[in-house]
Amino acid sequence: MAAPAVSQPRTSKTESYVDNKRKEDVRQANIVAAKAVADAVRTSLGPKGMDKMISAANGEVIITNDGATILNKMEVLQPAAKMLVELSKSQDSAAGDGTTTVVVIAGALLKQCLTLLSSGIHPTVISDSLHKAAIKAVDVLTAMAVPVELSDRESLVKSASTALNSKVVSQYSSLLAPLAVDAVLSVVDPVKPDLVDLRDVKIVKKLGGTVDDTEMVKGLVFDKKVSHAAGGPTRMENAKIAVIQFQISPPKTDIEQSIVVSDYTQMDRILKEERNYILGMIKKIKATGCNVLLIQKSILRDAVTDLSLHYLAKAKILVVKDVERDEIEFITKTLNCLPIANIEHFKEEKLGFADLVEEVSLGDGKIVKITGVKDMGRTTTVLVRGSNQLVIDEAERSLHDALCVVRCLVNKRFLIAGGGAPEIELSRQLGAWAKVLHGMEGYCVKSFAEALEVIPYTLAENAGLNPIAIVTELRNRHAQGEINAGINVRKGQITNILEENVVQPLLVSTSAIMLATECVRMILKIDDIVTVR
Repeated sequence: MAAPAVSQPRTSKTESYVDNKRKEDVRQANIVAAKAVADAVRTSLGPKGMDKMISAANGEVIITNDGATILNKMEVLQPAAKMLVELSKSQDSAAGDGTTTVVVIAGALLKQCLTLLSSGIHPTVISDSLHKAAIKAVDVLTAMAVPVELSDRESLVKSASTALNSKVVSQYSSLLAPLAVDAVLSVVDPVKPDLVDLRDVKIVKKLGGTVDDTEMVKGLVFDKKVSHAAGGPTRMENAKIAVIQFQISPPKTDIEQSIVVSDYTQMDRILKEERNYILGMIKKIKATGCNVLLIQKSILRDAVTDLSLHYLAKAKILVVKDVERDEIEFITKTLNCLPIANIEHFKEEKLGFADLVEEVSLGDGKIVKITGVKDMGRTTTVLVRGSNQLVIDEAERSLHDALCVVRCLVNKRFLIAGGGAPEIELSRQLGAWAKVLHGMEGYCVKSFAEALEVIPYTLAENAGLNPIAIVTELRNRHAQGEINAGINVRKGQITNILEENVVQPLLVSTSAIMLATECVRMILKIDDIVTVR
């Protein structure tokens, strides 16, 4: 067809021959690259999924099962593959869990798009049908969801433990799941019940012990020692706590200069002045009845000198120095006090009150615990323990996922079954809906429906079951009307997943599907890559 069009010179502008090869090549390259990324994380999906060991160039080693972490650490160069990394990041911020799922779904959709494109369907048509199918999918999911109340602690714990099941620390899920639920529920503000700020849950990691020793602390934990200079107190009951942002040390001038002191009397006078200056400050502090000082790290000079520590110890004031700058907000929120920026503003109403501030030995180090805070702000601290740094880091990531899952439930109070049940149900209903649609659309929606089967397929594959048999059986069960039938990985067969307590928040699945389709539509619409030097 094209040969005559090229041979004879055409006068009309409209009928010129356009070379479409390049566009198809770029599209194909993009899709293949993105699919490769999706396949890399596919094996870590589900409770029987494997973990990845990521070894960075600087010799740092990370062991993780969290899709977002894996992709984040991977050096992805292809621009379209980078979109999948961003995709799992956005799922991480939107729902927190399901970061692997979202990438796997996107990969399956891309694979279906390749077949559709090679059949000659226009990318825009595919893109529009995907959008329609995604909206329909969210409706189907919402229809099969079960409402849940925040007072129903058991359901919350179930969904949190489902989120933990696929992690390295899954054997501790009976401990970490209730902990995550309590942590989130304790920071929910009754005034704004559907907003949970996870920054209010502080996770402190300490080496030593096992994950079993992880605990939730009502109050504050510092991964620091009390400064022991000059025998100051290490335990203080009925503490009055001040958070200060100024230095208790002799003042320095702003300009660089040096003073030449010629005789000893002057030198003594200088030292005496310094002492008086520090003593004056400490008297002001003591006058308010304050007996615990948290001192912010200072950039300009040492926040406290040995001399001032000595006097503070004499005044029986417990000192924790080098508090990080970004922790100040959290501390003041918890203790219900105000940070003090200048000694002149040191008033009693700015102090926080607690029953006990003490130093506790943990493993090889020591931590400072503040408990029994009066009028405590809505924050909570989780102390994570573990036998090595890798386990602790992974425990922290898993706990973050569990916290996010509970947060999703607080935001949108619906649960749906896990274990591949919702995906198969979607696949079935969208397949039925595709038969009603006309033309190309029905064809595209049908592929979308088929792509969703990748989740149960991968779950079965990772668990070492026969994926084809399992997925066929699942379809059969769902066709008979068992909406909640899913793969029970532990027994290796298909059961009603809701009764097995494998549940997940609605938000995780809906946002996974919406984000995945959005990402695929973006990749489909790209027809050329222009590099700019």
